Amino acid sequence: MEEQSFFDRMITHLRSSCKYYTGYPKDLGPSRVIHFTSEREFVQLLHQKHPVVVAFTIRGNYTKHLDKVLEEAAVEFYPNVKFMRVECPKYPGFCITRQKNEYPFFEIFHSPEQAENQGRVADPNVTRYSVKVLPFNYDLSAYGFREFFKRHGIQASDPK
Repeated sequence: MEEQSFFDRMITHLRSSCKYYTGYPKDLGPSRVIHFTSEREFVQLLHQKHPVVVAFTIRGNYTKHLDKVLEEAAVEFYPNVKFMRVECPKYPGFCITRQKNEYPFFEIFHSPEQAENQGRVADPNVTRYSVKVLPFNYDLSAYGFREFFKRHGIQASDPK
């Protein structure tokens, strides 16, 4: 087996230890981004009491970049923040309720609480909840998510 040159060893060390993006693919391990399949699954995810970052997307060239950013941020903030991706052409009902017409866009859902006023409910087994929703309009990077969470007081990492 051929011994690596100093340069190769240095680059390998930088790739494995550098916290910031260096232009090389990172080994992020298994995907931490959850793919939306149903509103029921989404509600169950909210009940885990972690903030959920939802990316509402459509297929396109920009989506490839977006997927990489989501993967990196999901790994950085796991398990305290969940990241979910919704392909709007597959689930138009869920996306239309957000009342946006420009894609992709992000929203952060957090702090679900049982609604004070249950209103008229056809089924007594149905419980209404209110959840706080914040539009995400920061830099689309792990750094942008970190700053957003800090500004809005969302606990994104374990207290030390």
